[in-house]
Amino acid sequence: MKNHVLLIGNDINNISRGQSWKDLLQDIITFCHAGDCIALDDKKPFPLLYEEIFLTASKNHRIREKDLKSFIAIKAAEIKSNPIHSAIRALKPAHILTTNYEFTLEGSTPLENTSLINEKFYSIFRKYKVGDTNYWHIHGDCLNPMSINLGFEHYGGQLQMMRNYVVSGTVYTSKEVPKRSLLRRIHFKEVYFHSWIDLFFTDDIHIFGLSLDFVETDLWWLLTYRARQKFHHKNVPVSNKIFYYIPEEYVAASKYKLDLLAANDVTVIALPGKDKLAYYESIIHGLGKTNKTAYHGCVSE
Repeated sequence: MKNHVLLIGNDINNISRGQSWKDLLQDIITFCHAGDCIALDDKKPFPLLYEEIFLTASKNHRIREKDLKSFIAIKAAEIKSNPIHSAIRALKPAHILTTNYEFTLEGSTPLENTSLINEKFYSIFRKYKVGDTNYWHIHGDCLNPMSINLGFEHYGGQLQMMRNYVVSGTVYTSKEVPKRSLLRRIHFKEVYFHSWIDLFFTDDIHIFGLSLDFVETDLWWLLTYRARQKFHHKNVPVSNKIFYYIPEEYVAASKYKLDLLAANDVTVIALPGKDKLAYYESIIHGLGKTNKTAYHGCVSE
């Protein structure tokens, strides 16, 4: 199983006791002295809510974003490890991609950044190697607070960098960074896995613990662009598979999202999920090969 590529989100952390996401959000508002100004509502996309909180604090209290993100990094680093983190490590996958900022998946804070370049803000190459596993923190990490991807502006910049890397090529000054676009390099069979983005076009990826809400514009763009290359443009060969795991209890309420995933060439696998710990154990133990139900949506064969 050592060659697996996993994309893992924050829900695995919810098994751990401690601060919830709502607790963190309230702490952010308190830190920004914005409790009297911000109305929390589930209808507000979080990247825009973050901008509302930060801009309000910046205007009224002159809070610097560096200070805010440093506070968030400290809070995120307090998340405790649980058995799922160690079970994932036991799989010894080749690559773990994560939207999480802390290092519970690694089991300890890495001593060395093994990225192609040392990014301060965006996360195209952000990698830490522990043992034989590459850990890619695709939305930033606690060691670099300004890399933590939360706001609408940051998402926009990250997407711009991603599209350049895939479609038009890069303009980094480092000689180590490939200048030709990923599409061109795939065409000429010159993919050396400098970025986590490469894996979306080359390797099978298993996604779990990630809600994939539509605010994740960078990941939805990547899935859509990959599918367009496979079915429409056909400029480069795309033969890898992407699997998305979801508790079967959520399937009915998530039909709109699952239909979109199916259209984007993602295989959805539903597993019993009433017991969160058992749900993730079932994914890890078999990676969906037992007791799985594929959701096919309404895509024509």
